[in-house]
Amino acid sequence: MTPRMTPRSTPPGTPFGNAAVRRTYDTYPAPMRAPLMVLREPIFATAASTEGVGEIEETLKWGEPAYLTTGSKSGSTIRLGWKKSEPAQYAIYFNCKTTLVDTFRSIVPHDFVFEGSRALVFEQGAIVPLDALAFCIASALTYHRA
Repeated sequence: MTPRMTPRSTPPGTPFGNAAVRRTYDTYPAPMRAPLMVLREPIFATAASTEGVGEIEETLKWGEPAYLTTGSKSGSTIRLGWKKSEPAQYAIYFNCKTTLVDTFRSIVPHDFVFEGSRALVFEQGAIVPLDALAFCIASALTYHRA
């Protein structure tokens, strides 16, 4: 059985090392903040358990939380976001100039809603398939090693 996590079961979080990122999360509406935090945790956990990735830099890109493999340069940037124009949705974004989302679409086609070549999109209250998400995150964090 695939472990799944709903936004209401957010684990204790990885501490923020960047105050601007913390403030950005604080600006999101409360019903969206928790599910975004659910997406944030597997980024750090996957980085820690994936050989060669190293420490993750948490910063802002385009005003959204972004996660980079600055030290190892092993991966492609991952961003998390919520848009006022789609208030009941949130997403994890990948570099659209990579083949990452196309790869995810071919390997785990039924686990996510895909947005073009750039994002996995979730509806508020969605169950997040954590095993499939960890695969996607690991693929992004090791993209330049492949």
